[in-house]
Amino acid sequence: MENYTYNSFTIQLEGLNVSKDSVRPVFLFILFSYFFIIFANVGIAVLVFMDKNLHQPMYLLFWNLSVNDVLGNSIILPRLLIDMLRPPSERLISYYECVVQAFTTHMFSTTAHTVLMIMAFDRYVAICNPLRYAAIMTNKMLIKLTVSAWGVAFVLVGILLGLTLRLNRCRTLIRSIYCNNAALFKLSCESVFINNVYGLTFTVVLFTGSIGSMVLTYTKITVICLTSKNKSLNKKALKTCSTHLIVYLIMLLSGMCVIILHRFPEYANYRKITAVLFHIIPGSLNPIIYGVQSKEIRKFLSKLFEPKTVFPSL
Repeated sequence: MENYTYNSFTIQLEGLNVSKDSVRPVFLFILFSYFFIIFANVGIAVLVFMDKNLHQPMYLLFWNLSVNDVLGNSIILPRLLIDMLRPPSERLISYYECVVQAFTTHMFSTTAHTVLMIMAFDRYVAICNPLRYAAIMTNKMLIKLTVSAWGVAFVLVGILLGLTLRLNRCRTLIRSIYCNNAALFKLSCESVFINNVYGLTFTVVLFTGSIGSMVLTYTKITVICLTSKNKSLNKKALKTCSTHLIVYLIMLLSGMCVIILHRFPEYANYRKITAVLFHIIPGSLNPIIYGVQSKEIRKFLSKLFEPKTVFPSL
């Protein structure tokens, strides 16, 4: 018979099930991945802030993506690394800290979608309506789009966690590597029908809106490129859109793998590994992809690291 502890404020995380021989290499992989994510994304964010040539909508929107990657990974990965060094019985977290972690996790994934959606809109205006681009993508519009991206994510995730906070808890073990909404409401012995309905609706609306906006904008961009004989326009479109699309597909496929594996409890360990990679892969690849693609960023870095000529004193 299962033991119940009602409304306990101490929660136990199951964490990663790693063999003793694999703990060190897995720990070092996650640690160095985290360092790289922080270094690369903070570097891009500072670079965009410092260089006035990068004060363009495309880079300012990507700045949001870098900030999101830093915040999302800083809440999840350090805690995961600490828990790997502890025995399973000592992987404890307070309930409210668990809620904050769950909120950050869902904010991270939702904001990634909303920011990439407004980046798709920016690319659509730049390619399909270039003469009015400066008039449409003003600083005021950029602020509105940015606030909308973060605000929509905040409201949707706030409702998601709010529905879970109303539930009484009768269990204390979270069968995951970090806290998330599904793991939290599974601690309850009450009906979670409303949570499941809203969670499913939330996922469908987010993915439908995200994929739909990508299909719509890229269809229109493709039509413009196919009907236009402007080679310069087509080259610019291919360069900027391919980068954005690659970043989006990486994020989308990583997230879908986690969601799909949630439906198969027998693959719990694979789900945990996928959940870690969901944070590491996009956060690591985003700055590399945009850094390599952007001539402005490459130019700034070459100036920063080019050797200075030192003339000998006479």
